[in-house]
Amino acid sequence: MPLRAQHIRTAFLDYYQGRGHTVIPRSGLVAEEDGTTLFTGSGMQPLMPYLLGEPHPSGLRLANCQPAVRAQDMVEVGDNRHTSFFEMLGNWSLGDYFKEQQIRWFFDFLTRIVGLDPHRLYVTVFGGDVSARVPRDEEAAQIWKQVFADAGIEAQVAVIGTQSDGDARGISPGERIFFYGDEENWWSRGKGLAGTPVGDPCGPDSEVFFDFGPEHHDPTHGLPHPASESGRFMEIGNQVFMQYQRQPDGTFTQLTHRNVDFGGGLERITAAANDDPDIFQISALRPIIEHLEKLSGRSYRDATVGMRVIADHLRAAVFMIVAGVRPANKERGYVLRRLVRRAIRYGQAIGIQKLFLPTTVSVITVLYNDNYPELDTQHKTIMTVLEKEERVFLRTLRKGLEELHRRGPTGMTGKDIFTLYDTFGFPTELAVEEVLHSGYSLCPQWRDTFDRYMQQQRARSRTTVSRKGPVQ
Repeated sequence: MPLRAQHIRTAFLDYYQGRGHTVIPRSGLVAEEDGTTLFTGSGMQPLMPYLLGEPHPSGLRLANCQPAVRAQDMVEVGDNRHTSFFEMLGNWSLGDYFKEQQIRWFFDFLTRIVGLDPHRLYVTVFGGDVSARVPRDEEAAQIWKQVFADAGIEAQVAVIGTQSDGDARGISPGERIFFYGDEENWWSRGKGLAGTPVGDPCGPDSEVFFDFGPEHHDPTHGLPHPASESGRFMEIGNQVFMQYQRQPDGTFTQLTHRNVDFGGGLERITAAANDDPDIFQISALRPIIEHLEKLSGRSYRDATVGMRVIADHLRAAVFMIVAGVRPANKERGYVLRRLVRRAIRYGQAIGIQKLFLPTTVSVITVLYNDNYPELDTQHKTIMTVLEKEERVFLRTLRKGLEELHRRGPTGMTGKDIFTLYDTFGFPTELAVEEVLHSGYSLCPQWRDTFDRYMQQQRARSRTTVSRKGPVQ
């Protein structure tokens, strides 16, 4: 029987509590203490002061399950693994244990507690950088080699380099530990080695991937390897080893106070436990899909993308409203409004012609009441906010779509898109999505403008804290 996300969430916290970790309260979804981002995007984000050296009142070993939003991933939602909202399982060592215990514990949790087949686990480690004089992480590789050996698996090591190198090279039989460069396996608050801020702690990381099998490989991405986007492998956990500090001269020196920062996607680990790469089939999302099937009269197979977008976006919206966010035209309110409006538009696209947000919200709150009781206490508020937003936008949507489809077949210009917004209140990004989805032509100049616009939307909620960690 498939494992429930609820079980894995509880088992993870119990496992690390039994190993001396204090289970700390989750932080708020609104990142009030961090001016670089709109929402909490990872479990480590609220802990940055302690990872930078400030003592934590709960000690040196910490664990929790942190709800997170990465609004920049909104436009990626629709495949079988990307979500804008997710739960991140996390454990931290603040100057206490290091690579040996972290690697062994996580492997033990995955194989003994969750029940994953160790033969289907693959790992990546940092391959070093000669110019920066940072060596290959042989320590982590050797620990992994021994951990696999203890499980009766001979794990050969391969040097890959970049993702594109892996696409061209693929993997060979017996290879299980892979060295990648700083784009894949280096953590800092900047980007890669070169972007690591002076004075900051930083270091290599080791990612763990689950192999769903060669039948899930998309050959258009090249040959299969762990860091590929081909669909065969899914990252389920990332272990960051903060052991270096960047100096003013650009060199990296060893830290005396070394930390471990682990983040693992609850949804992805559950998908691996179920041996199904579609995270929308896990217990925390499947009931929402089933509800949408009843409302639309269509099957998930026939309306896959639309149902995935709605399920993800409304789940995110519920948690945002509980965190105090309200629909608006800027900052956090803009992200919420855009999520809700995209969900409504996709609802119409799959055949739901009536108000459906209130009943869908009820499904979501039931799924999360045990671990997030605030969803139940604020249920009326959530319903009121979303029903009002849905009624207002449906009027806008109806008028805007009529005008868009009247103009669309002859080709859309930037002026047409602006008129839809200025006269009918139809959101610009939604108008262009609808044009492209309907197969209408869009003048090249405006399409270039739209591409830049979408890049800006992704950046609006992006944090300077590294996005390393599984979610997408």
